[in-house]
Amino acid sequence: MISSPADPDDSDVAIAAARAGAEVVRGMYGRLLTRVDKGAGDFATAADVEAEKAILDVIRAARPKDAVLGEEGGQQGAARAERQWLVDPLCGTLNYAVGNMLVAVNVALRAGAAAVADPFSGEVFFTDGESAWVRHDGADAPAAPTPATRLVDVNLDPPFPSAPAVRAVDLLAHAGFVERFRPRVVSTTLALAWVAAGKRAAYVTDGADLSGSVHFAAGIALCRAAGCVVTGIDGAPLGPAGRGLVAAADAETHALLMSMLHDVRG
Repeated sequence: MISSPADPDDSDVAIAAARAGAEVVRGMYGRLLTRVDKGAGDFATAADVEAEKAILDVIRAARPKDAVLGEEGGQQGAARAERQWLVDPLCGTLNYAVGNMLVAVNVALRAGAAAVADPFSGEVFFTDGESAWVRHDGADAPAAPTPATRLVDVNLDPPFPSAPAVRAVDLLAHAGFVERFRPRVVSTTLALAWVAAGKRAAYVTDGADLSGSVHFAAGIALCRAAGCVVTGIDGAPLGPAGRGLVAAADAETHALLMSMLHDVRG
């Protein structure tokens, strides 16, 4: 999976960038950090900002001509560039700010390689755009999605732009959902990488078009490469007209969730 250090492939760049961000996030954990208010209850910490800088340093060194869209730094380079990296340096900022280790560092080349790093477990989930892998303690293993855990992560963070037609949160009131699955809420897209790796049966979130989101791009790429079923919350393909996201380990789990979401529609 590793190419020459002098000529890294895109997955190598994604892994190195995600690891660089994860090192910053891990190193700044537990400190009293400066916060940058983003409005509507959202904020970034100094760790978000510094992790993004570390990620950009890696991308710029390896791919100086590529554009980047960063959660904190915004667009750098042409917005419609053929090659654009999507960077979320710390997904789960609120978790992190209160001393919770459930966070992820997301780096994705649009329609290409991607990596999600867990700063605290040391795992890196990555794809070259065709297959998905999990790296831990220097060893790579194929990502193997499975519904066996029956755990479904549901993102409960507002806003709910698909309401009142359908909301992910309404799944929790569906009798069939709690009979078949066990809900989890980790409030970070690390859970989306877990679907690809077999640690979650599915992930469900509301939202508008998430296909080009810095928060979701890496996890979506991983799930697709691993062979998961990935659609919008209404079952439609992801894209500009899409809404939300359902990523399931297999077709049966996806079909069950779509049926339940249909039942709870307003």
